Amino acid sequence: MNVLIIDTETANSVEQPLPYDVGYAIVNTETGEIYTEKSFVVAEIFFDDELMKGAYFADKIPQYWEDIKAKKRIVKSICSIRREIKKDMQTYSVSKVGAYNMGFDNRATKNDVRFISGSMVRWFFPFGTEFFCIWNMACTSILNTADYVRFALDNGFVSEHNNIQTSAENAYRFLKNDIDFSESHTGLEDVKIEIEIMLAVLRSNMTYNDRIYSACWQTVQRKRKEVCGA
Repeated sequence: MNVLIIDTETANSVEQPLPYDVGYAIVNTETGEIYTEKSFVVAEIFFDDELMKGAYFADKIPQYWEDIKAKKRIVKSICSIRREIKKDMQTYSVSKVGAYNMGFDNRATKNDVRFISGSMVRWFFPFGTEFFCIWNMACTSILNTADYVRFALDNGFVSEHNNIQTSAENAYRFLKNDIDFSESHTGLEDVKIEIEIMLAVLRSNMTYNDRIYSACWQTVQRKRKEVCGA
């Protein structure tokens, strides 16, 4: 099966995120072959200085300018990006789209087209697209293990409320046994590690849940209690 994996970086609030960076790749879930990968900067958001002041990773703006000059990232309108994704999904027979937090990225991309079009365009992905969440897949399989809980505890990947952290960054650190790995927090670069996490889950032969809104976080915390005894 070919699937599209997407990641966005956003400005504005957490409640109403507006992507300025959209990265995606189309990958075969059986072979792991990546057929196409693209990185876009959303013109309407990125060139709005007021909005970009609220970007979570605003310190990366100079790097984006360098990437744009080097043609590593292409500046396009959100509607052009939307058309590009639709075309690629048709070309590679893709009907399923995933992300590490699919609920967030789905909401964010819809916010962009609605905000920029004045709600004349309501949906980002083609009608009938199915969505799945790599975070849920990981948290109900490879992260829901005693090995991961011990890895997280040993390396301090625990929140101030004593909950095991399950970010894509930590999942990738666990898979690669590399505690010094740092996520790029740029669209396409993060897509690449999310693909590796997804493929690791699929190749683990473990049962997983890929629903967008499953109780994945609670699953890992239950495993923490089993390992720690509390």
